[in-house]
Amino acid sequence: MALFGNASVRLKLILASILGSGTALLIVGAVITEFDLIALHARLLNRMTVQADIVGANCLSALLFNDPKSAEDTLAALKADPRILGAGLYTADRKLFATYLRDPASGARVMDETLGDAGEGHRLVGDRLRLSRDVLFNGAATGTVVILCDLREISQSLTRDVVIFGSVLLLSLLVALAISSRLQRDITQPILHLAATARRVSQDKDYSVRATGDRRGEIGALVVAFNEMLEEIRQQESALRGAQDELERRVVERTAQLQAANSELEAFSYSVSHDLRAPIRHIAGFAEILENDGNGLDEAGRRHLKKISQAASRMGELIDDLLVFSRMGRSEMQAAAVNLTDLLKEVVREAQPDVKHPIDWRIKPLPTVHGDPAMLRLVLSNLVSNAMKYTGKTEHPRIEVGVDRDEGREVVICVRDNGVGFDMTYASKLFGVFQRLHRADEFEGTGIGLANVRRIINRHGGRTWAEGELGRGAAFYFSLPKAKEPTP
Repeated sequence: MALFGNASVRLKLILASILGSGTALLIVGAVITEFDLIALHARLLNRMTVQADIVGANCLSALLFNDPKSAEDTLAALKADPRILGAGLYTADRKLFATYLRDPASGARVMDETLGDAGEGHRLVGDRLRLSRDVLFNGAATGTVVILCDLREISQSLTRDVVIFGSVLLLSLLVALAISSRLQRDITQPILHLAATARRVSQDKDYSVRATGDRRGEIGALVVAFNEMLEEIRQQESALRGAQDELERRVVERTAQLQAANSELEAFSYSVSHDLRAPIRHIAGFAEILENDGNGLDEAGRRHLKKISQAASRMGELIDDLLVFSRMGRSEMQAAAVNLTDLLKEVVREAQPDVKHPIDWRIKPLPTVHGDPAMLRLVLSNLVSNAMKYTGKTEHPRIEVGVDRDEGREVVICVRDNGVGFDMTYASKLFGVFQRLHRADEFEGTGIGLANVRRIINRHGGRTWAEGELGRGAAFYFSLPKAKEPTP
């Protein structure tokens, strides 16, 4: 049936009807022909047995008185039956006694000179039947009659039956074809109409159309179920469209609110940071004056004054970093193709004066990415300075920068060091504003550098994360989109 897998329903119904009726007729015809053949064989065998018994009885006296001529005359009576090709009479010692041949001119040898060891019975020899019957006298066999019969009559009868059956089969198939062609129209037309309606609904997305047709029977139940399904889909689609419109309206409102709040927050942060700079400068200035003219201060007073100067200086650094962080969120990106290798070399060159001990730099070639050069420079500067700071107490500091993964349109860069590292339990705090995992007296810093890195990478559509282990160093990762190749 896989041969007709792509055929139409109409063709499948016609084929099913013809194949079903044709197979049934073939089976019935084969059974009838087989039974008819068996019956013909049985009738012929029964008739030949009667003929052999009659001939044997008539030839008994010829056998007893050794009269072959009389026996041949008796056998010649078999010419009345055209199916008998020849006959033979054998003595008790199985020697040929007398024969009969329907066509003596052919010269064909029909009977053997010696009967052989076979007793009564029959067997098929080609298209002939060979029948043997004993001639009895006082219950003892005095001879054997052998008759050779032509089976062509049975073959002709079988051929005639096959021709008749083939004609009936062909006529029956034609009638079945005519009936199935008429019946399949009543079945396929509603299905084709249903398919056309489904295709129209799929193409036009119009769930108001309905399938029509007779509502009786299984096809009618299918049409009703299809229409009910369309109505349910229409209602769900209407409800979904309403919910989508409402959701879009809420998203627009909430986006506007978030944008307004974010703008206010950025403005507030910038304003506060900017306004704090003047008081901090005053505190730092007066502390410096007192420190220069501190003849009236004792040791404790000078110590307190120094703490005031250090606090004012740290507060100034925090305000400066906070201004940079705020500016990163408000400044417009100037996207272009950026060669990270050249950018990293500049960052390392500028950082060399701050190096207090030799660093083993292991810089691998970096790709060209798509982004804002100034912002990406700040990312590399923060990560490199961060690695330099936390390897400051390492005996043999080492900083590695290279490509960690190159995946399709995205590339992942890694900055790795063998510094103090960190506990992965607190990894989520690394990129937060003012979040620090070490005390200020151990490592200086404001805790805004990594927050700036995350904000810049997020604006580029990338990701940031870190891995580390206490005393074993840390690795900071960020992903960026690759630069688009120029069109030929």
